[in-house]
Amino acid sequence: MISALPLLLAFTTDKILPLDSLALPSGYKIEVVAQAPNVRQLALAKDGTLFGGSRKAGKVYGFIDANKDGIYENTIIIANKLNMPSGIAINDNDLYVAEVSRILQYKEVLPLNRSASPNTYKAETYYSELPNKRHHGWKYLKFGPKGDIFFNIGAPCNTCLPAFPFASIAKLDADKNLTLVAEGVRNSVGFAWHPQTQQLWFTENGRDYLGDDKPSDELNRISSPKQHFGFPFFHAHSISDPQYSDPARTSDQFTEPTYALGAHVAPLGMTFINKTIEGALAPEADEQTLLIAEHGSWNRSKKVGYKVVRLSIRNNEVIQHENFITGWLQDETHWGRPNDIIQDTDGSLLISDDYAGVIYRVSKQ
Repeated sequence: MISALPLLLAFTTDKILPLDSLALPSGYKIEVVAQAPNVRQLALAKDGTLFGGSRKAGKVYGFIDANKDGIYENTIIIANKLNMPSGIAINDNDLYVAEVSRILQYKEVLPLNRSASPNTYKAETYYSELPNKRHHGWKYLKFGPKGDIFFNIGAPCNTCLPAFPFASIAKLDADKNLTLVAEGVRNSVGFAWHPQTQQLWFTENGRDYLGDDKPSDELNRISSPKQHFGFPFFHAHSISDPQYSDPARTSDQFTEPTYALGAHVAPLGMTFINKTIEGALAPEADEQTLLIAEHGSWNRSKKVGYKVVRLSIRNNEVIQHENFITGWLQDETHWGRPNDIIQDTDGSLLISDDYAGVIYRVSKQ
């Protein structure tokens, strides 16, 4: 059993951020609704409690909106000193947290107790047979439509030829059997299920050090079991890796990306918009809207990303790609990095920013 250390932090407005530099579509507004150092993946419980993971901070957060005004007045540190607990998911009243080499389960965390004692929240090891490699070792964690737990297992390198389960998306069933979902995936830190087809779509971060403009980061779609998406042999489908080129191996042996997002934009969390929610961003009847957080480049001569993009999808094809929120990057200097996006029950969007250490809410004015 692993004891957690609950601490209660009050939300304050002393963190001054240049929100007026952010550009959104007409009719939308953005505000800071919570603060937490290095907050990354978000998960929303049925009672409205918000949870957040982190990477460098090693913490798992719970956010409480007691008066239901959309502002999370209190932040509870549910767990501390974990090994990059970026991935989190909530299932009924149980919280699941993915460290590098294991998945933890916190049973019956709801309703969250604002006056918890240091031993209130305890974790059990749910699964402990994941690789203990920190390079791309942080996880993105979600429950699938049939109750399986899906997560990424990134390649432990920029480019290499690792054995399974590295460079994959995998899942655990109710009996904790680990199954390959997709392979040849360098590092995915965001995925979601298409509302109509229930197919899994995911972002993928491409390799580095092939120049400013290649390879493109990807949006991918899983249409059959155990598809191979090319890593490390091919990047963005057509770019052969110089370390693993082989005339006998061709790009048509691998699954082509659904859409090229651009080189080094670092696409992370993503969400399909629920059109049935009143107040939601509603696309056309035969289209789906997908929002992707672009964390931003770190080694490109001119920075790219640092924004949220909106993709319109029809018949599994991206028919429009446009900016939804820009402005975190100003003249090669960034003050924020969007990380994950989820939709609240009122149709508004919650966006984590691990660089600024805040959570934003985007809603209609």
